[in-house]
Amino acid sequence: MKKGCLISSVLMFAVLSAGIIYYFYQNHKKDPVIYEYVKPEKGDIEIKAVTTGSIKPRKEVNIKPQVSGVIDRLFVEAGDQVTKGQNIARIKLVPSQVNINNAQSGVELAKLRYQDATRELERQRTVSSGNLDITQAQSRYENAQQDEQRQKALFEDGVISEQEYQQAQLSLQLEKNSFDNAKLSSGNTLQQFTTEVDIRKQEMNAAINNLQLLREGATQNSSQVNNIIKSTVAGMVLEVPVEEGTSVIERNNFNEGTTVASVADMSTLIFEGTVDESDVGKIKQGMPLVLTVGALNETSFNGILEFISPKGNLEEGSVKFMIRAAIKDDYDDAFLRAGYSANADIILDKKTDLLVVNERDVIYRNDSTFIELVTGDQEFSEKEIQIGISDGIIVEVVGGIDSNDEIKLRSDPNNN
Repeated sequence: MKKGCLISSVLMFAVLSAGIIYYFYQNHKKDPVIYEYVKPEKGDIEIKAVTTGSIKPRKEVNIKPQVSGVIDRLFVEAGDQVTKGQNIARIKLVPSQVNINNAQSGVELAKLRYQDATRELERQRTVSSGNLDITQAQSRYENAQQDEQRQKALFEDGVISEQEYQQAQLSLQLEKNSFDNAKLSSGNTLQQFTTEVDIRKQEMNAAINNLQLLREGATQNSSQVNNIIKSTVAGMVLEVPVEEGTSVIERNNFNEGTTVASVADMSTLIFEGTVDESDVGKIKQGMPLVLTVGALNETSFNGILEFISPKGNLEEGSVKFMIRAAIKDDYDDAFLRAGYSANADIILDKKTDLLVVNERDVIYRNDSTFIELVTGDQEFSEKEIQIGISDGIIVEVVGGIDSNDEIKLRSDPNNN
């Protein structure tokens, strides 16, 4: 009885072991590898340098005020088309009381000076109209003539010396010169005082205009109203960073001033981006590039590289060089907005109608390249080939095979 149980246990163990062995054998059994193969094809290869950047208008101007104050009214908003000289905003002036007081004092002082100059001019006109200065000079000259005649008679009679007579002649000559000068200077003096009145009047008007400018932002005789901000260029309003009630500062030598609006010509756009230092030596001005704008469903535009910065900047551990390209396509159908991000493919080299194979099917060993050719049913042999340019996906075959050869597809690029 015990012997029969032992035999049954041994047989059961043997069957169970055989089942386990068969199970693991089936699970570890590999199917034979079946390699596929293709023929080389004709194709085009483009070698590109990829850069990222954004779309910008070529000409963008920040509009700033000429006076400080508070925005009283805005006449435009972002997206509006404006012409040169069109009103952008109006400023309500908030002048300093100290400046107002100084300007008022300047006006009062200028008025006093003008009044003094006017009174002096009237006095000179009275003197000139009566010829008082000429009459006095003429009277002195005539008295000198009479005195000279008396002195001459006395000299001839031997009453006085020759020296005394010469003194009388000298006095006569001096009075004659004074009389002549009085006649000449009479008109000149009047003209001088007239000029002085004109100068004082201009000073007074300038002081009045300065006071009015501080109070109202404009002058009566000015064709330009300084508290009205006007566009200096024609284009589209990209941004209005202020609102009504916002305080603004005028532009001057010490302050850039507050930007009231940004206006740009959206008919001429450019692409600005950066290129890594490893690629900058491969590019040059005039190269074509293809721009892809993600916001427009990957719409592409053609461009021409027109600027490469001579100086690089360190960004995130690598040196980048700024580039600029002109967008050449007609983009009226697709509205390009300033600030769109874009990718640019700078075409370094391009060849067409080449014999190409997939780069992953090429075996690189030392300084040589090989391909596995089909020699039979799932039989292959390596053959050395010569390659040309590559874009990282396909590579040009220069020699070693032709379009009729069949090459092995390598599913694992590391499998030789």
